[in-house]
Amino acid sequence: MKGNNKFKINEKAYYCPVELTLDIIGGKWKIIILWQLLSGTKRYGELRKLVSGITHKMLTQQLRELEDDGIINRKVYEVVPPHVEYSLTERGEQLKPVLMLMGEWGSQFRTEIVSAEAIEECESVTVS
Repeated sequence: MKGNNKFKINEKAYYCPVELTLDIIGGKWKIIILWQLLSGTKRYGELRKLVSGITHKMLTQQLRELEDDGIINRKVYEVVPPHVEYSLTERGEQLKPVLMLMGEWGSQFRTEIVSAEAIEECESVTVS
């Protein structure tokens, strides 16, 4: 990782590919949205329920950004009430290994933390 790898996309300068990746999928909500779309197409309402704590405004904004970056598809059905579905594009599908590794890492970290807390609880118990 030597040298100056500076590059520009849409007039924004990046100094490494990870910086670009974080710009596209980083933040509190995008990864969680993408994680939910790994299992298949979802309607807006489904995503709203699955991504707990996100506001309507933020979900709409994050979905638009992911769509603009070519990570997700938005399909609108011309019915009343409107029916909108979201799915991963081919580019979005390329993120699957990254998301799966993040999920595995999180599961392992959770297990280690829970185990460490359980050990600490056992060690803090005194016999009278």
